[in-house]
Parts: sequence; structure tokens; C-alpha cells
Amino acid sequence: MQQFSDSYPTVEEVLDSHIEEIPQLHRPVMLVALQGWFDATKAATGALDWLMDGRNCVTVASIESDPFFDFTQARPEVWMDEDEERHIRWPQNDVIAVHSEIDGRDLVVISGVEPHLHWPTFVACIVTCAKDLRCAAVVTVGAMLDAVPHTRTPVVTGSTTSNALASKLGLSRPQYEGPTGVIGVLQERLEHERIPAVSLRVGVPHYLASSEHPKSSAALLRHLERVLGVSTQHAGLYEDIQRWAELHDAAVEEDEQTSQYVQMLEREYDRRNDTVLPSADDLGNAFEQFLREQEDD
Repeated sequence: MQQFSDSYPTVEEVLDSHIEEIPQLHRPVMLVALQGWFDATKAATGALDWLMDGRNCVTVASIESDPFFDFTQARPEVWMDEDEERHIRWPQNDVIAVHSEIDGRDLVVISGVEPHLHWPTFVACIVTCAKDLRCAAVVTVGAMLDAVPHTRTPVVTGSTTSNALASKLGLSRPQYEGPTGVIGVLQERLEHERIPAVSLRVGVPHYLASSEHPKSSAALLRHLERVLGVSTQHAGLYEDIQRWAELHDAAVEEDEQTSQYVQMLEREYDRRNDTVLPSADDLGNAFEQFLREQEDD
């Protein structure tokens, strides 16, 4: 691994970029999800990993693991190749270009791990890649534990720090004040750099925090598909959704108190029956119009 001095790391030291070696992407939008604070049950990174599965993907840049991680918290993994040679897999934050042969735009995807240290430099690496790849916008996706029932469709909410995007897409501006993760820092930096950015997040039943919830990943993918006008190939998630739904149902039925609590959440969900986001189709049309206006400018 590269050795660093005790001084604060720079983008040039930690970003291994090959962007200049690839053809220019077609109207790209960057998608970012990071395991950690903003990725309950890994529903957000799982959604982006699923989006990339089986597609034409090229790694165009990588952010060096050291000096961003405390390896006693995010431990590297040992693995054996087919020749039984041992290797170390470090926490990865790769910038991946996803080329589309049938959709209207290419994507730039970062599905990685939230770092522990030197957040300003880490965020600067992402912003540098967004600029160098001429991304029209950045969409961060996340998942948060919420008081929602597992028996209903997960709710996707959205916000933006851009007044123009908020007006065009009918989204709210962030109102949260308090501790944040790298995604929150990234959103602030994108606003400062005047790069259009949207935050999408999905609710995950808080009583399922120790299990997977692919239904939340599918909800994110449905919105991304309609908003960006790209195929996310999420239909294959159906088997995982069914399998985990059966496991969740069985676990809830075994505990009478939890079962009653879920019934209460269901009544509250059905009473509200709304979402902070406009319909995915309306949002997609408005987002596409906004990006075209940006390109015209």
C-alpha cells in the first residue's frame, strides 16, 4: 500500500484516476451509496450493486483505502484465488462507469464504504470525479431505519439543496440538523460547487435491523429506473424479496408483542398512504427536463 506522510492527504495522493483514458460518457449521472451511517441493512449499496450486475462496467478511478480507514473497525479480508494464493481485500471505493447500449444515458456509480478519517479529502475525490466525467448531476441513495411495516411497500423520500431542483422536481430542502455522515458532507460540498444533487432514501423497518430487506433495495431501484430513464434490472430481486418476506413474517408471528406493533404500523401506514416524493414518473420527467436545460446552458 502507498505510504503517506503525517500531513493531511491530498486528492492527488489518494485518487488513482484513469478517466482520461476512456471515451467521453453519454450524458452521465453519478450515483453514490456508502455502507455505514446512511445504509441500513446495506439496502442502498445493495441496490447499486444489483444495478451494475451483468452490465458493461469499467473502473475509471479508485480512492486509496489508506489513510481513510481505521482497519480495526473496517477490517480487510483474506481470500484465496483459484491457485490457492492468499490475497488481502481492503475496503474499496471504486468509481465505475456503467455504459448503456439501450438507455438514454450512462451512469457513474460509487458503491463503497464510508471512511472513518479525512472526510474532506474523500469528498473532494468524489467531486473531482464528477467534474472530470462531466456528470450532469449527482444522486445519493441511502437507507434509514424507520417505523415502517415490512408488509408494505417501502417509502422513498427525496430532498435537494438546489433551489432550482427543489422547484422543478417538487422536492423539499433538507431540514435536518445534527450529526451526519459522509453523504451529508458530500451534499454540502456539491451545493458549494454548484453541482445539481438529489438525495433519495428509503425506509427500512427498524425491527429488522439485523436482517436483510431487499424490498427496500427494489423500491430505490424502481425510483432510479423511472427518474433516470435507465433499466435497473431489478425484477430478479423478486425471489430474494419473497424469501426474506417469509422469514420476516415467521419471526414476527412468533412474538405476540411484535405482531401487535406491526399491525399498529400497518394502520398508520395505510392512514398516511403518501410519500414525500412525487410519483416516480412525474419526478423522472421533471428531472430529465432539468438536465436538458442544464445541457442547453
